[in-house]
Amino acid sequence: MQSVSDIWTMILDRLREDLAETTIKTWFDETTVVALEGNELILHCPNDFKRTNIQDRFLPRIEAVLRDIFSSDMTAVLLSDDALRRRQDPQEAKTSSIMESGEFTFETFVVGPSNQLACSAARAVADAPGQHYNPLFIYGSSGLGKTHLLYAIAHVIRQKNPSARILYIKGDEFINDFIESVRTGKAGEFRVKYREADLMLVDDIQFVAGKVETQNEFFHTFNTLYESKKQIVLTSDRPPQEMALLDDRLRTRFEWGLMADVQQPVLETRVAIIKNKAANLGLILDDGIANYIAGKITSNVRQLEGTVHKIKAFHDLNIPIDQAAVDRAIQDMIRSNEFIITPENIIKEVCRYFRVEEDQIRGPSRSRDILNARQIAMYLIRRMTNLSLDETGKLFGGRDHSTTLNGVTKVENRMKKDSAYAETVKAIITNINATK
Repeated sequence: MQSVSDIWTMILDRLREDLAETTIKTWFDETTVVALEGNELILHCPNDFKRTNIQDRFLPRIEAVLRDIFSSDMTAVLLSDDALRRRQDPQEAKTSSIMESGEFTFETFVVGPSNQLACSAARAVADAPGQHYNPLFIYGSSGLGKTHLLYAIAHVIRQKNPSARILYIKGDEFINDFIESVRTGKAGEFRVKYREADLMLVDDIQFVAGKVETQNEFFHTFNTLYESKKQIVLTSDRPPQEMALLDDRLRTRFEWGLMADVQQPVLETRVAIIKNKAANLGLILDDGIANYIAGKITSNVRQLEGTVHKIKAFHDLNIPIDQAAVDRAIQDMIRSNEFIITPENIIKEVCRYFRVEEDQIRGPSRSRDILNARQIAMYLIRRMTNLSLDETGKLFGGRDHSTTLNGVTKVENRMKKDSAYAETVKAIITNINATK
């Protein structure tokens, strides 16, 4: 037995002992073997009708043959196209799981003046993908519901067309995917994955700005999907015109469809979000508590919903839901969302951005690229932490006060003169904050 394909051949040969060749060809001509994992043989059949019949009529026979071959209990699993894609692509599996949960749908999205345009546009896209607002570009600060709308679009399209090829990816994951495809010589597989999608959802597209080769690849991916009338939906923390390092060709294309912003929710919307979340959790909050929470948390939907989760936990523990309990829930949520920026966070993100190793940036190298990354890291540590110049210098191979000051000063001066360079530093700061 040379391979898992040999096992499938043996199974078909054994089935021929009881079944006519016409039956074998009719039902199994589209079935292929995927893998043998432990005591499970994984098969794939793209035809729903044939797959159902195989499962109902022939699966016990297949498993009986497997038991004879391996002298142990074995099972056979027959995958659809959608299930096979999820198995091959963990990211799609994660996306599908979230879509199927029903948590992030249009029904659970609270609409108000701050997000009405974005929600209406998202609904139009979900109802007729590729026909309206292509691309749809949604922008706004973190925690205001942009990702919720992406999943809501996907949820509707998946319900209408279960076999739709839906791809959800974050901007930095697209960059990493592209780099890995180049490194491993799998550019063809990368292009098939992205350019054959029916719906491409890209969260935080601002991360591709400044990455020359990645932008070029995304440009061609965008064109292929757009020309095939496949729907593209992008989110960002800012509009395209504010991305100084974004390729002009991409900026133009991002503005082809509709740009819709999401802003901080007004008081009435915040109250509605709180009461809606509570209702979904089986919790009834009176208007006074809902208004009190909405008055305390004003800018972040995630914190509003997190506070309600905390109150629900108190309720389940039979803790009275009075103002003291609500205050505690609010403070717990704010503390849990606090992100303490450390020098290590900054160095790690600078290294990731410039594709250099930490030992290089901390070491003696004075190559132009390493020196630039090191000076930006020094500048950001001085700006974003309370470390002194001497303490900062020690993080970089024990460099002294004057060397650190010189690096920080160079970055400050160059940012004033070079807008593209300033945008690079801004992008790194955004990335650091995005790790919250």
